[in-house]
Amino acid sequence: MTTQTGHRHMAQGKTRDLDGMLVALVGGTGFFGAHLAQEVLARGARLRVCSRHPERAFRVKPLGILGQVQTVAVDVLKPHTVAVALSGVDAVVNLVGAFSGDLNALQGSGVGRLAQAAKDAGAKAFVHISALGADAASDVPYARTKAEGEAAVLAAFPNATILRPSILFGEDDKFLNMFGNLVSTLPIVPVFGPQAKLQPVFVDDAAEAVGNALANGEVHGGKAYEVAGPEVITMGELNRRIAKAAGRSPMFADLPDAVSGAIASLTGWLPGAPITTDQWKLLVAGNVASGALPGIEALGVSPRPLGLFLDRWMTRYRKFGRFGVKAKAVHT
Repeated sequence: MTTQTGHRHMAQGKTRDLDGMLVALVGGTGFFGAHLAQEVLARGARLRVCSRHPERAFRVKPLGILGQVQTVAVDVLKPHTVAVALSGVDAVVNLVGAFSGDLNALQGSGVGRLAQAAKDAGAKAFVHISALGADAASDVPYARTKAEGEAAVLAAFPNATILRPSILFGEDDKFLNMFGNLVSTLPIVPVFGPQAKLQPVFVDDAAEAVGNALANGEVHGGKAYEVAGPEVITMGELNRRIAKAAGRSPMFADLPDAVSGAIASLTGWLPGAPITTDQWKLLVAGNVASGALPGIEALGVSPRPLGLFLDRWMTRYRKFGRFGVKAKAVHT
């Protein structure tokens, strides 16, 4: 999957510093997994995509040459499938995460079993994808189990690298595109937590950070990093910037926190609810780097701002798509 922006490493002939390594991406068929696959393949690695639904890796296989990409069925809740999937690997990246289900087993203490399996398989590097806001004292199960997962990983694999990414954005994400769809279809757009702060990071920058962690395990092993973008923006500002880029002018209804919280509490349990109680709590808490840990720059990455891409990506949400972009008059 090559996006319109292109891949920085492919364009610049990135050093093949993962050449010959067999890297397993556990939970690697999602949005981040597809971009990370492109990153590690560009750096010369062989790739094993491990997922409960390996057929979803169809878009990854064409990124490599013949035999460079493998797909394996694995369920992290079934240890015997994990052991088979990690056989012979040199490095493992854990991308498994969820907002519902058995969170303790999927991303909490149960992740320690995955890290132990990687160690038993002889892996030299383990990168665990956690999240900004991971907090063992949080009353939100998602944030609490993310922190518990970090501890479990380090207990089993002491030289593992922990990455805490902010919200990932990209041309094919479900984040910017959700807002793009809203501003292009609704005359009035409700904004939950308009003052809530975000620090979104470009997905390819996050992928580069993972690649650098894999290539320099002796430097980054045993450390944790906050992976965030170069700018902090509010939810209200984000909505308005997306609308402007899409050439749309809806009315924005900035909902007071009391109203947003009530909506989350009363409707959050319904399928398709706009926001759940846990999501509301996480939104209010914000999603920005704390500064308590080294940032993405310490992983050798210069993060790119949202504004670098937004006008081009939001063209699809203009009234007439790319034909709705007015050409500038040329004066002679």
